[in-house]
Parts: sequence; structure tokens; C-alpha cells
Amino acid sequence: MVLVGVTLDPRGERLAERHPIEILLVEDDPGDVRLTREALEEGKVRNTLTVARDGVEALEILRREGPHAKAPRPDVILLDLNLPRMDGREVLKAIKSDEKLRRIPVVVLTTSSAEEDVARSYDLQANCYVTKPIDLDQFMKVVKTIGEFWLEVARLPQDQR
Repeated sequence: MVLVGVTLDPRGERLAERHPIEILLVEDDPGDVRLTREALEEGKVRNTLTVARDGVEALEILRREGPHAKAPRPDVILLDLNLPRMDGREVLKAIKSDEKLRRIPVVVLTTSSAEEDVARSYDLQANCYVTKPIDLDQFMKVVKTIGEFWLEVARLPQDQR
């Protein structure tokens, strides 16, 4: 059985690692960037983390524009909603309306637990909505769980990079 990033034998044990998973983290809070990086490292998920500090930069990275011409195509996007210059809702809408980007899974990872934000994110075709816990240990656990599910359990499309 082959899952993204991990090859398993028939008993479910890891045989060999494949390429590192490309993650685009769209987050303007340096503390949350650091915690996300640490949680992924603790979860031992082989990954390459690219960080966009706002929505405009995220789209430049995804579209490989300007200084991001050689940016890797992410396997999954972790997207905050509250961003400067262009908020996460606008970024999500742009991603899901772009034929070249729409298949990339987008996990909304934000502080908002407002029902309207949850509903709007799913209306815009988010693949998952997760509210960031305030507690440090819970935040680390949530990010590890996201990594385990999207990067080791879920099967992602194998688009051209």
C-alpha cells in the first residue's frame, strides 16, 4: 500500500520514505509559524514548509510569480483566515476557482470559531476547517493530527509539480 509520503508493507509498517511533503503555510503570526513548524517536526512528518505572510504572497507562491518563480507546488495548504493585504477567504476563493490550483487540499487553520466563517469556508470549498486552540499543547496536538491525516492517511492527487 502506498500513501502520500510513506510506503507501507501489508502489515501497515513503514518501508521507505518518499519525497518530502510540500506544505504551504499561509500565516502572518510569527509565533504560530514557529509552533506549526515545531509540531510538524515533533510529528516526524517529512515535509518542506513554505510560509506566506499574507494572502497576496500566498497567491504569488502558488502561481509562481516574481521571486517565487521556482516555488514548489504544495501538496497541502494550511490557511489562516485573518491575513493582511488579502484575507484567507479571498485566497481560498482564488485557489478553488483556479483550474491549476483547485485540487490542492486547503485546511483552514484559524482562531475563528464563528459559524459564519465555518460555513463560508466550506461554501468556498475548503477541505477542512480547524479552530486553533489557545492552549499550547493542544495547538501542537492539532497540527500533528493535521499532518498525520493529510500527509500520511489521505491520498492526495499526484499532479505535475
